[in-house]
Amino acid sequence: MAQSRAGRHFLQIPGPTNLPGRVQRALSRPTIDHRGPEWARLTFSILERLQQVFRTSGPVVVYPSSGNGAWEAALVNTLSPGDRVLFGSNGQFASGWQKVAGGVGLTVEELQGDWSCPIDLAALENRLAEDRGREIRALALVHNETSTGVVNDIAGARDALDRTGHDALLLVDVVSSLGAMDYRHEEWGVDVTVAGSQKGLMVPPGLGFNAPSPKALAAEKSAQLPRSYWNWENILEFNRDGFYPYTPATNLFYALDEALSMLLEEGLPHVFARHARLAEATRQAVRGWGLDVYCRDPKACSQALTAVAMPAGYNADVLRQVILERFDMSLGTGLGQLKGKVFRIGHLGDLNELTLAGTLCGVEMGLAACDVPHVSGGVGYALAFLAKAP
Repeated sequence: MAQSRAGRHFLQIPGPTNLPGRVQRALSRPTIDHRGPEWARLTFSILERLQQVFRTSGPVVVYPSSGNGAWEAALVNTLSPGDRVLFGSNGQFASGWQKVAGGVGLTVEELQGDWSCPIDLAALENRLAEDRGREIRALALVHNETSTGVVNDIAGARDALDRTGHDALLLVDVVSSLGAMDYRHEEWGVDVTVAGSQKGLMVPPGLGFNAPSPKALAAEKSAQLPRSYWNWENILEFNRDGFYPYTPATNLFYALDEALSMLLEEGLPHVFARHARLAEATRQAVRGWGLDVYCRDPKACSQALTAVAMPAGYNADVLRQVILERFDMSLGTGLGQLKGKVFRIGHLGDLNELTLAGTLCGVEMGLAACDVPHVSGGVGYALAFLAKAP
């Protein structure tokens, strides 16, 4: 039998995030008839508030799926076999989306970027300008790259498309930014926004989202990739009456209903400001330890997580394991080419100053326990910053 531990586990990975008590209680509500009037009222309420969070006046499609499923849905509803998709590739999740695209029969092209920086918009614009035959049918970007803590400039990507007169669809992954960072589907001219439930939305894993633009909905009419479960048209037809063409994830909808209420009660500008403040406090602690934030562009640092580079010769996963065993805290591992080279501190979702302070104390104690070269007292920089009035 496992030994009981006092206190709570600190889940400080960049998703899934901690569930607020209100969301946990909502999950335990009795299941209702998903073809009845109570369900229809719930659906309409959720879809209306999702529009506010996505910043769109158009529909938001909800799937019982992971973010990977929502990736696939965005592709198969808008494209045809062999279509070329240009991926801004500056992290592990951009690479993962490419694999999905190749798996459904699309032609993948990479605009390779430095993982520690946002996608180079000048290089992107040059590639779009070179595509005189308009072979690129879609441009796919990750807004907040969860593997690195780097934010890509989505509005800048739209400007590049517009300046070159390119008609490619703009597809954007906001899995780790929605509900934690400012994102504007409609204003930034995004054609399909892809999201998941388990990060800034503060809901367990299991719901995927697509927010299509009018242009994307028009593209669906001629798209030839096979789709059934992912078909937007079928789902939107049922949504008009408040229902779904399949059995929806009832209790996850309850959780989403409560989480949306919490986000809108706090107010999205306040939510974003809270995340920005906690992110800056984290970076101050990292710099105070004498370590490096992996993102090299200060203007592109994520508000949802911070990836911390380990000193040469020290393994991030050893540090993470010691912190887990000694202090009951989970930190994010390095992914892909960053395996063992970085650890990731998640600071998104349901957290406040004291939660973050405990997290940073756990990291500092772990650095000392593993004899990782650092300057003691980095947490103090974060605490001094947080002590100031918001």
